[in-house]
Amino acid sequence: MEEDEYRSTYHAVNTRRCVLEKALHSRKVTCSCAQRILLADREAVGCTSDTAQRRCQTLLAGLRENARFVLHLTHIGGPLPHNKELRVQVGGMLGLQALLYPERAASDTADDVFALLNAAQTHFGDLERLPYQDIVKHVRHFQPRTRVSKR
Repeated sequence: MEEDEYRSTYHAVNTRRCVLEKALHSRKVTCSCAQRILLADREAVGCTSDTAQRRCQTLLAGLRENARFVLHLTHIGGPLPHNKELRVQVGGMLGLQALLYPERAASDTADDVFALLNAAQTHFGDLERLPYQDIVKHVRHFQPRTRVSKR
């Protein structure tokens, strides 16, 4: 399948793309609103809820903005490189989980983004009021898998 055809089919089939798709693909993060879609030999992730998608967009924007220093960026004008985006998404969710559930601070996986955002909204009242400086510490420490070289 040509890349252009794949992209047009992807957008037709996955009308509500998951904002944290890279984190879900890493299998380090799960979400009860995620819907996995198999397309050709690839996997896409959609969101089953408009509300959940908007909350994830708000969270991701806050994480990106507050993680600029950690990522050695002065500004974010577009999509981040894959590994930096993965650090923001997975590290951010691990940080949010550690903030809300200190007993899970050492975990290398974050369970159910939707439930975490519900708990964060209940605890802090608004996602803009999250203590991002504490969450970003986990972004700094999270390292994606390194590629194994084939010899």
